[in-house]
Amino acid sequence: MSTSLDLSKLSLMDALDFATLIEEEARQRYEMFASQLAGSDAGSFFASMAENEAKHGTELLTQRIAMFGKVPMKLKLTDIYDIEAPDMGAPRRGMSTLQAFELGLAAEKKAYDFYDMALPGITDPEVKALFTELRDEETEHVEMLREAMAKLPANASIETENDPDDAPYL
Repeated sequence: MSTSLDLSKLSLMDALDFATLIEEEARQRYEMFASQLAGSDAGSFFASMAENEAKHGTELLTQRIAMFGKVPMKLKLTDIYDIEAPDMGAPRRGMSTLQAFELGLAAEKKAYDFYDMALPGITDPEVKALFTELRDEETEHVEMLREAMAKLPANASIETENDPDDAPYL
């Protein structure tokens, strides 16, 4: 995970933009995985994760507009990379539902770690409060995924058969 930004210099508006972009990147990645694994339980899981990320992004954007109006963002999606989004090569054909959930869990933990590691370098109290709130939300997401994983049927760990002519990784 990387960013080209000095987080200690973020204004509250920039922090909201930054968080919105993190959610957008994760949404796009989950949608790509859902498309690649369409028709499978793993694909359905990734589609639901994309919906969750879109919801979080919309909530952040709504908060930003309420506070700062329609002032254009200074940040772009290219200013961030891989903060919450699962790794590009992570899903593969035939992956089990449990493996898909584990991938989502790893992404949520990665987002928690990012916010947690960023906090000591943030000097603006409002930005620090926002990042603390976002970090704590990632904890809630981890717990939700763990609870959902605990309810998966026993066969959720069974991988589906791969066609030998298919590429093993997407």
